[in-house]
Order: sequence, then structure tokens, then C-alpha cells
Amino acid sequence: MVRQVELFKQNLAIEPDVQHFIRLSLSAIGELGGNPFSASLALVEVARRLRGAGAGSGYPLPVVLEVDGLDVRIRCETGHNITLAKLREDPNPRKVEQLSRKLQKSTEVTDPAFLLRRNQEMARYLDETRARTERELAELQASLDARQKELHETLRQAETDPLTGLCNRRAFDMRIEMAFRRAMRQHDEPLSLLLFDLDHFKEVNDHFGHQYGDAYLNKMAQAMLSVIRQDVDGAFRFGGDEFAMLLMADNVTACDKARQVLRSMAGKVSVGIASVDQDTPDGLTLEAFIHQADEALYQAKRAGRGRVICCPQNHLGCISECVIKATAT
Repeated sequence: MVRQVELFKQNLAIEPDVQHFIRLSLSAIGELGGNPFSASLALVEVARRLRGAGAGSGYPLPVVLEVDGLDVRIRCETGHNITLAKLREDPNPRKVEQLSRKLQKSTEVTDPAFLLRRNQEMARYLDETRARTERELAELQASLDARQKELHETLRQAETDPLTGLCNRRAFDMRIEMAFRRAMRQHDEPLSLLLFDLDHFKEVNDHFGHQYGDAYLNKMAQAMLSVIRQDVDGAFRFGGDEFAMLLMADNVTACDKARQVLRSMAGKVSVGIASVDQDTPDGLTLEAFIHQADEALYQAKRAGRGRVICCPQNHLGCISECVIKATAT
């Protein structure tokens, strides 16, 4: 018994290839003793499926006619395995071999016009496929960009104070941890933390109303934004009348920036500053760093408000006061 012998293989790039394959298949079934009439009915459905899979469209769809025992069937890369005919008796292996050589030779095309048409159709199919793929990739990229933009906007809103547009406490917690670790690791990249508290803000709100109070908070936000570098430093609102700035700068620069904010707010802000630089001891922790800025702010408020107190971080836990008032030059 003959076991799965390939009779011939053909690429169905254009419609004449499809017609030629059908004719050769019918001829093969007849020579093997099958019923060509029954096979022709099956080939009508086979042709429909092959065209649906791209045959005749310029795509060189490879198909195989094979005999396996008493079955003559078509196999193609799309997964279609369709039996065309059942033979009445086992075919002679030698006859099958001779028929295979004959059919393979029949698939060889030497007509220049036919070959030119096939090449043109295949080139057209490849161009259309490439254009379609590029278009689909562009659409996919646009969709991904839109989705990424949407995610960035969602994250931005989650980290933004809705009133002032400054970053919120959540953003501050993430930024300060990364900035502190970097500053302590690099040593040559200073970092300053400035904590602000609007003086007597409750009285301002109570006396002038919440709309005025909101405008006053926005004025503070603009004063802070005017002295920082976008995409380098950071300005934050914790809520209420509490604000903070992270400056990638030393103590001297931080004091100057604080003085500018103090002047913009008519001296009605208390500020505490802590800085780390190349002289900062390696044992300083983030918690201690924040605590020193907070302690400096507390001292500024206790000393009469409307001033800046700096903590240069000369020693762990030690505050060396540098008092700057709004009227300072």
C-alpha cells in the first residue's frame, strides 16, 4: 500500500495557477483509477476554500496533491486537508512514482508572458500587504500612544493638587526618596528641602473668605514655580497652607530661592531648609533629613514667623541657624 506520497506541489499565486492545479488534480485522480466526476464536485468546494485562503490573489499559496493509501487529498499550509477521491484499489507504487514525475513537470511554466503576469501579481500582493501592515502598525502605534498619554494623564492627576496644580504629597514622597538616595550616593550633587507654612492663613481665610484664600494659595504656588527649574526641581502642596520644594542645589541657593518666595508673599511665610552636600555624613537618613527641615520650620515660626531658617547639616541632628527675613538684601 502506498503511504503518503506527494504527487505534485504548486504555488497558487494567480487564478491560472488555481485552474491549472484543479485540472492536474482531476487528471491524476483519473489515472489512479478514481472517479473524476465525484472529484470534480469536491474540487468546486476546494477551489472556493483555496481562494478564501488567498489563492489567485498574488499570494503564492503552496498546495500539495498527495496519495495516502486509497485516499487522494489536498493539503495546504492553511491547515486544509481535503480528501478528493477514494480509490477502488491500491495504486501501483511504480505508477504513482511515474505519475508524480509527470505532474511535477506539468507544473513547470516556461511561458514568459505567464511568468511575467505571475511576478507582477506577486509583487502587487507584496506591496499591498506591506502597505496594509504599515498602516496597521501605524494605527497600533497611535493607539498605544493614546493609551500611554491617557495613563500619564491619569498618573499626573493622581499626583497633582487640583487647586494649585502643584504636585501633591504622594508625588513628594516618591520624589524625595529617589532624590535623597541619589544625593547621598553621588555626594557631588547637593539637595535641599524647603518646607513652607503660610503665616496666619486661617485668619486670612476667615477674614476674606475662601475664594480669596484659594487665590492666596495659588499666589504662593506661582511664587514657588517662578524660582524652580522645570523638570529638575519640584514644588509641592501637602494640603492646607503647607508647601515644600525640592531643589537640586546647595544651601546657599536654597536660601536665595526661599528669600525670593518670601518677598513675593510680602514676608508672610515661614520657611525651614535642610540640605545635603559632599560634607554630609553617610549616616544621615531620609527621616532625619526631613525632620531637620521640619525643625527649622518650627524654629522659624517660633522666632516670629516671616523668616527663613536654614540647617546646613554640618552635624547629624544639629541645626546651625541662618535667619533670613523678607527685608534682607
